[in-house]
Amino acid sequence: MKEEQNQDVSKLVDLVKDVRSCMLITIEKYTDILAGRPMGISKIEEDGTMWFFTKTTSQKVDEIEQNSQISLAIMSESKNIYLMINGTADLSYDYGKMKELWNPAMKAWFPEGLEDPDMMLIKVTPSEARYWDSSASKMIVALNMVKAIVTGKEYNEGTHGKIRL
Repeated sequence: MKEEQNQDVSKLVDLVKDVRSCMLITIEKYTDILAGRPMGISKIEEDGTMWFFTKTTSQKVDEIEQNSQISLAIMSESKNIYLMINGTADLSYDYGKMKELWNPAMKAWFPEGLEDPDMMLIKVTPSEARYWDSSASKMIVALNMVKAIVTGKEYNEGTHGKIRL
């Protein structure tokens, strides 16, 4: 079972490693309404843990404090990969981790750099992921769609599955 889980984690890391952004979905405070917003993925660790920078004053911080269950929706049209990741979010002021993940482009959101008092991290620990992978080139995808139309056979979208972590 451990080896299978390691393969699943490796699959998740492989699918996400080149993706730069996603939609972070939380539950609005005091409601049962889902709220999503785009987030830049700072890093995915080898164990599947994902890191995001955010402002301490952000509404999503309040939502995570109330309910740490989140989802990440990831789309990479260039790679034809789609994922829905469910997991738990933890808030962190770990300065060492911030320093490790920092890049100069972050100054657009945090003008004071690593000393910005309104900066913190969101650590997402995934529990499961569902993926759809049709990583063929767009040309191949288009040709296969035309082939399906001409032959009357259903288009094969590639592989999909569930990863339990």
